[in-house]
Amino acid sequence: IAEGCDRPCSFCAIPLMRGKHKSTPIEELVTEAEKLAANGVKELILIAQDLTYYGLDIYKKRNLAELLENLVKVDGIDWIRLHYAFPTGFPMDVLDIMKREPKICNYLDIPLQHISDSILKSMRRGTTKEKTTKLLKEFRAKVPEMTIRTTLIVGYPGETQEDFETLRDWVKDMRFERLGCFTYSHEENTHAYNLEDDVPEDVKMQRANEIMEIQSQISWELNQQKIGQEFKVVIDRKEGNYFVGRTEFDSPDVDNEVRIDATSTYLKTGEFATIKVIEAEDFDLYGEVVL
Repeated sequence: IAEGCDRPCSFCAIPLMRGKHKSTPIEELVTEAEKLAANGVKELILIAQDLTYYGLDIYKKRNLAELLENLVKVDGIDWIRLHYAFPTGFPMDVLDIMKREPKICNYLDIPLQHISDSILKSMRRGTTKEKTTKLLKEFRAKVPEMTIRTTLIVGYPGETQEDFETLRDWVKDMRFERLGCFTYSHEENTHAYNLEDDVPEDVKMQRANEIMEIQSQISWELNQQKIGQEFKVVIDRKEGNYFVGRTEFDSPDVDNEVRIDATSTYLKTGEFATIKVIEAEDFDLYGEVVL
């Protein structure tokens, strides 16, 4: 959707790309979606450095909602998933269509990176802890079913123990449904490369592990609430004695998975099934087919 990126992408492991944002016209994206649907594709994942920027260069306005309005009309597409929407300038009309249109997954990847105001300023994120917290609360108020995924960085140059504790306590309070945490890597040709990489590697790892331990507990608690519930699940693959799928609240490779006993039922890869959750771990659900 938009070219130009200044960071490695944890979702698709693409190499670094740089340059100005460049939006692809709605008609071209709809045509591409129609071709994919004709070939049996059922899930679209919209990925950009910043989805919220979409349309500003060619339509002179943030036009993600109109793009979604057109994509939901494509026959054969069941799910449309949003990745990488930055908190600054988020178009709230996107939430209206997410709530209204069943094809738009109740899912949003919003890479926040940190929450300490001093670190956010150094990262040039253009926001604050107060603004970000307010925005996330608005998301959940407007679309209570939404799963929010974020990624965080620990060990950024100048990150003090106080900065880290601010981030840690905030993660506890916000209870993200999906979260990844990475240690800072000192990369050339980035703004941060001009700063001193002053957080020791062992401290970076300890901080990342602490965040992920907190998230593991949060994820386990949220997953326990799903036991007994039924979900629409897409089947991605067969692995050993299990068919492995995902709900609308999970992107491939990075989020929770649903495992169904393959010795007692048959499911077709790429198709959808209604699954009742019978058991839950911190990052996996186990279910059975609802006949």
